Amino acid sequence: MDLIPVILSGGVGSRLWPVSREAHPKPFMTLPDGQNLIQKTFLRAASLKGISQVLTVTNRELLFKTEDEYRSVNTAGLAQGFILEPFGRNTAAAVAMAALQIQGLKGDGAHMLVLAADHLIQDEAAFASAVAKAVSLSSQGWLVTFGVQPQYPETGFGYIEAGDAIGTDEGLKVARFVEKPDLKTAESYLAAGNYFWNAGMFCFQVGTVLEEFAKHAPDVLDAAAASLASSRLTQGDAYHCLAVDADSFAKVPDISIDYALMERSDRVATVPCDIGWSDIGSWNAVSELTARDDNGNRFEGEVLSHGSRNNYVNSEDRLTALVGVEDLLVVDTPDALMIAHKDHAQDVKHIVGQLKSSGHTLHLLHRTVHRPWGTYTTLENGDRFKIKRIVVKPKASLSLQLHHHRSEHWIVVSGMATVVNGDKEFMLNTNESTFIRAGHQHRLSNPGVIDLVLIEVQSGDYVGEDDIVRLEDIYGRAK
Repeated sequence: MDLIPVILSGGVGSRLWPVSREAHPKPFMTLPDGQNLIQKTFLRAASLKGISQVLTVTNRELLFKTEDEYRSVNTAGLAQGFILEPFGRNTAAAVAMAALQIQGLKGDGAHMLVLAADHLIQDEAAFASAVAKAVSLSSQGWLVTFGVQPQYPETGFGYIEAGDAIGTDEGLKVARFVEKPDLKTAESYLAAGNYFWNAGMFCFQVGTVLEEFAKHAPDVLDAAAASLASSRLTQGDAYHCLAVDADSFAKVPDISIDYALMERSDRVATVPCDIGWSDIGSWNAVSELTARDDNGNRFEGEVLSHGSRNNYVNSEDRLTALVGVEDLLVVDTPDALMIAHKDHAQDVKHIVGQLKSSGHTLHLLHRTVHRPWGTYTTLENGDRFKIKRIVVKPKASLSLQLHHHRSEHWIVVSGMATVVNGDKEFMLNTNESTFIRAGHQHRLSNPGVIDLVLIEVQSGDYVGEDDIVRLEDIYGRAK
């Protein structure tokens, strides 16, 4: 039997700003144990019995960072596949494309386990047991959800109402899905005992889920198939990547798998489970991962406190002092500070909305930005100039590019650089530099075996990140 984990990595995680941003979303947040959520999801999937490959649905901007994160934990050398969406189109499109891709690779009898990249599961033994039950049920033709045993009357989750038992596999037929309830309704669900949190995880046999798509959401299935048919495939040993065609993908209905399929099918079952699940949906949830002190405070980083209780502080880069405050969430990053009352943790997303509407870039990027070739950190951004610290990974290369409105001066701090500057190509060693005029094509590469670190000084009448024309690019970003 083939079981293929499918990791859905999309969304922004706006309630976890300022750490989570569009170019560095929630799956890449580092938790107190040093791993991030997408690494944990990959390892959880890889640890299941009989897994030989993992398929991830994400976007092009996050592909190379995802590959880096997987590479650091994929010690077993599992095969990896990617489906790259040109833009978000909700979960029905992602699941349909993944099912079609697996059908082409493994046939209708393969099973797919759909997981979110940004959820935390702390009891992995219980998770593996729940997956085994789900696979057994999906082998019988059921579309299986995972119903998490509710621990309290949560109003921020959807619920699954369970009905009759199915055979001896400890699965229950789903009576209905219900939207996020008010507190009184959530309390009645908890008391009833047959309501479970909808964790957004699924298990299907490929042939079954495609049959149900054809029956209940044929428009999604047809558009997804057309998108895959016009996509560009890159493959190698233990690797394949489908870059989905944007024009075709725009025709796929924007709808969730719950609305498109699960709420319409009469073949839906749930596996009740208690697996230590959290969607890490707010800073309150993140704070629970850190031990409390005697005053109920939870601190990440260097924090001093006097007369303060029940606070959470995440401040890795500088000392934070609390004096006489209670019930606060304090999250400090190099370019943004967020302070909220714990009772308003869900409202952080409104700050992100204000940033977007004002055109501010802090909803999108951190000061340090990850690129396929490495990172750059903006050290200073002034009127008509910008200063960056650039780190290029060994054997990596920036695109061959030019800028219309700015010139650049590169100074190598450590390592060795190969530089294309106009019609010349040459080497730069530590403490050497070059000047690149506006309009000149140029490229920076690292031919060495250690990181190349340099300082870039930009100057001109416009130094925005969109003043770039890519002429050639080994990462497929040139138009």
